Amino acid sequence: MEQALLLYGAPIYVLHQIVHNQQVIQDLEARGVIFTEDMKSIPPRTVTVLSAHGVSDAVMETAQAQDLEIIDATCPLVTKVHLQAKRYSKSGHEVVIIGHRGHVEVEGTYGRVPGTVHVVGTVEDVQALVVSDPKHVSYVTQTTLSLDDTRSIVQALKDRFPEVKGPELSDICYATQNRQNAVRSLAEKVDVILVVGARNSSNSARLQEVGEMSGVDAYLIQDANEISPEWFANSSDIGVTAGASTPEILVQGVLDRLRSLGVNSIEEMEGVSEDITFKLPASLLREQKPL
Repeated sequence: MEQALLLYGAPIYVLHQIVHNQQVIQDLEARGVIFTEDMKSIPPRTVTVLSAHGVSDAVMETAQAQDLEIIDATCPLVTKVHLQAKRYSKSGHEVVIIGHRGHVEVEGTYGRVPGTVHVVGTVEDVQALVVSDPKHVSYVTQTTLSLDDTRSIVQALKDRFPEVKGPELSDICYATQNRQNAVRSLAEKVDVILVVGARNSSNSARLQEVGEMSGVDAYLIQDANEISPEWFANSSDIGVTAGASTPEILVQGVLDRLRSLGVNSIEEMEGVSEDITFKLPASLLREQKPL
């Protein structure tokens, strides 16, 4: 968004929240970015960013009809899932999307695939699945799920449809799995875990669940103001982690708040190095407009 604002100036419309973090959203809104859930509400010939979650063919057709100047910020991992699902469908397979029904990424993938498409989010959904030909079934996954979230569902698909085809689970967002693994390691060393992230961020909510499943008290907070000192009344060790889209400044604010509550020693744990980078959309690679 920084590059888009430099190149095009305000206003810039964004379909869906570009990240699930209210502080980032409010900052961008103050600078002239307008977020919307309805493509038809965007004025014709306006610069419009498609969020990383991806969109359906119908949304792209609406954008073209309105002559919008599109900046497609779809995550390359999501684009890869779209292409895989299309290939499966073209070969005569019914496509199963493993993910959360109603999630914007899942809706975008669903709307990119011709033919019959199913969405499953649990093993029970797989058991209830009705397909026309059990020998022609394929699956793809929502990228923001972790390996742990999808492994049992994939196995259930393989049990029901032995000839099912699907991609390697390496397509799943590495940041999601890395953070869940880190929470499990953290839970072995602390009494309480604070997850800094937005309440509408599925990966942040999942981190809280992983913490609780690991046997510690875990709280999802949006910023330092939501910390309750009562959480630490009987705790000597506190862990802090964050959702994938949480700005570092919010994490630092939580650490400052903990210091004010008497925490006198902070230790940073080593995690998996995340050094994967993606290219900017082509429309953002041209030269900046002169001021």
